Amino acid sequence: MSRGRRICVIPCKFCPAPASCIIISKTLLSFPGSPPLSPNMRQWPFSNCQAVQAENVTVLEGGTAQISCRLQNYDGSIVVIQNPRRQTLFFNGTRALKDDRFQMVLFTPRLVRITLTNVSVSDEGGYFCQLYTDATHHQVATLSVSVPPDTPTVEEKQEAVEGGEVELTCVSPRSKPAATLRWIRNGREIPGVVSQQENGKTFSVSSTIQIPVERKDNGAALSCEAIHPALSGQKRIRHYRLDVSFAPSVRIVPPSGILREGDSLSLTCSVTGNPLPMNIQWSKINDTLPERAEISGPTFQISRLSQSHNGTYLCQAQNNYGRAADHYTLLVYDPGAVVETHSAVPYAVVGGVLALLVFTIICVLIVTIWCSVRQKGSYLTHEASGLDEHGEVQEAFLNGNDASQGKKEYLL
Repeated sequence: MSRGRRICVIPCKFCPAPASCIIISKTLLSFPGSPPLSPNMRQWPFSNCQAVQAENVTVLEGGTAQISCRLQNYDGSIVVIQNPRRQTLFFNGTRALKDDRFQMVLFTPRLVRITLTNVSVSDEGGYFCQLYTDATHHQVATLSVSVPPDTPTVEEKQEAVEGGEVELTCVSPRSKPAATLRWIRNGREIPGVVSQQENGKTFSVSSTIQIPVERKDNGAALSCEAIHPALSGQKRIRHYRLDVSFAPSVRIVPPSGILREGDSLSLTCSVTGNPLPMNIQWSKINDTLPERAEISGPTFQISRLSQSHNGTYLCQAQNNYGRAADHYTLLVYDPGAVVETHSAVPYAVVGGVLALLVFTIICVLIVTIWCSVRQKGSYLTHEASGLDEHGEVQEAFLNGNDASQGKKEYLL
């Protein structure tokens, strides 16, 4: 051992917890403020036990990290701070590595502190607080970088068509630790198939669902939520609306009331469908459209109607998923013909009643005559039968025979 140097070895149980105890050297030519040596050079106060304490740090990506090294009774020995690659950042407060993101913000006998701005995951690792004495001793401050997820994206794997299924995938491309994804519809969670891929120090997470869709589901709202510890209870939410394709439906809105000659006709073709048909076709069945017909998209108009406009009109619409049509039958009334028809109705009724009455009278007369003729024929038949019987009795009396005998013979 060289003259003028003493070594103090103090067990860690005597050092202030939770610091670590380090073997240090003390020169006789001490820096100002150091305690005087004891006359007995084998005895040293406990205050000469020098300790280094390093604090672990967790910071969000893009934020600023503070790396601190706490010293106990610093004696002026060399302090070196190194990065995880063991490159020296600072040598006793002097910058050694040309990286402007690192700044020495504090250097005192009790605390050495540096800052690192715009932190990335590549900066993760152990930062060494080293104190060079007779031997080299260090403490490591571990820097952890948390990467919160961005708002996830939603990918539609296949087109949503009425009567089929749609496959949706929610993707969180980068997070650390891996984010948790949830599908929500109408306040209820839809279970999905989750996959996870590691990309260096970060993770890519996806969740896929398959749901049946109908026409009524078009425009239905879903959401994908990304949950992560770094978000402090908040969520990153991607809202999504279903786009369901379906064939069109067509309905003609008819006018109200009776159309007479000279009136105007206006028909509106109400069309739904996804995609919405842009080309609406008007036509007249078995005829051409009138010359005075005006078409403006879904509206069909005819001014100054006449009976020549009577017929069935058709509205048709088509998209990539089907075709639909609706028809309207136009019947234009002549005001004069309407009045004449109304006046003729009572006479027709009276005529019908009279015809029925005459027919009834004729039927009664026929029945009466038939019954009379039948009754007269029956009377004549009975009268003739009586005369025959009287003649036979008279003939029997003249012949001297008993009437009853004659009758008996007659009967045989």
